[in-house]
Amino acid sequence: MPDRLRIVIPGDDPPQMQGSPHLERLEAYGEVVLYTDRPETAEEKIKRVRGAGVMINSRGLVKWPGDVLRALPDLRMIATCSIGVDSFDLEAACECGIVISNQPGRTAPVVAEHAFGLMFALAKRAAYFTGAMKAGHWPRLDAYYLKGKTLGVIGTGPIGSEMAKLAGSVGMEVIAWTYNPSDERARQIGVTYVELDELLRRSDVVSLHVMLTDDSRYMINRESLAGMKQGALLINCGRGGLVDTDALVEALRAERLGGAALDVFEEEPLPADHPLLEMEQVVLTPHCADMTPEGVELLNEGAVNNVIAFLEGRPQHVVKL
Repeated sequence: MPDRLRIVIPGDDPPQMQGSPHLERLEAYGEVVLYTDRPETAEEKIKRVRGAGVMINSRGLVKWPGDVLRALPDLRMIATCSIGVDSFDLEAACECGIVISNQPGRTAPVVAEHAFGLMFALAKRAAYFTGAMKAGHWPRLDAYYLKGKTLGVIGTGPIGSEMAKLAGSVGMEVIAWTYNPSDERARQIGVTYVELDELLRRSDVVSLHVMLTDDSRYMINRESLAGMKQGALLINCGRGGLVDTDALVEALRAERLGGAALDVFEEEPLPADHPLLEMEQVVLTPHCADMTPEGVELLNEGAVNNVIAFLEGRPQHVVKL
């Protein structure tokens, strides 16, 4: 009798798939092995996944460079609990014949709501006022009134589109930039497409919703920050690498920006001595935009759906180079 297929979840920390009823659906297809702690070394990653045909990477903090993937000759498929795939060396995966399936747009309303909330928290100086009052102060400082202001959405995929609709519902004007704009898409989501430099120049708030690629890395840099409206707000729920953090810190210190609200960072977790942690005009959340009970189960269900589809010979949401 042939060995049962091993389906491994190599580092479910913080908890994502533990206890999910969707895991029971995989029992008909193979043995499911879930590790509740995070593998800290390449050797431990290889040890945990060795012999497995399928891996579910439930946590983006667990990275899979080429040397690790090449050491797993039995691995045929990886399902992610995410939209982003920057945890993987995609070229190495392709070279090894490993199919990677992600979940584009699955939690778009959840992530967009988080970005929308960050925008309001930043505009109303919620974190600053809370910290000041806890320290015994009663500060007086103007907040931002958002109705009638211009939101610039960079990237109008599922999340960016939801963000645009939310902003329109509170009376903001929404302009947008994307790699492939169209009049039809603009009508569907209620935006006006403009060139990127115009978006940066006109927007009171800029919100990032593009994938991290070689083309988009550091798209927000010293030059683009210098081109933004004085006192504008920056929101990033995309990926940390979209923003040159050193340039952002400089712009905040120089008060060129009115503030930044960030859910994602170039280095995660954020180091304890990071300058962003000392700044009053920032709002920070720990890469948790889709971490609601609804969002977690949507991603768990989607990962299991992708595994089953692959094992039944109809792979879906396959990431292309």
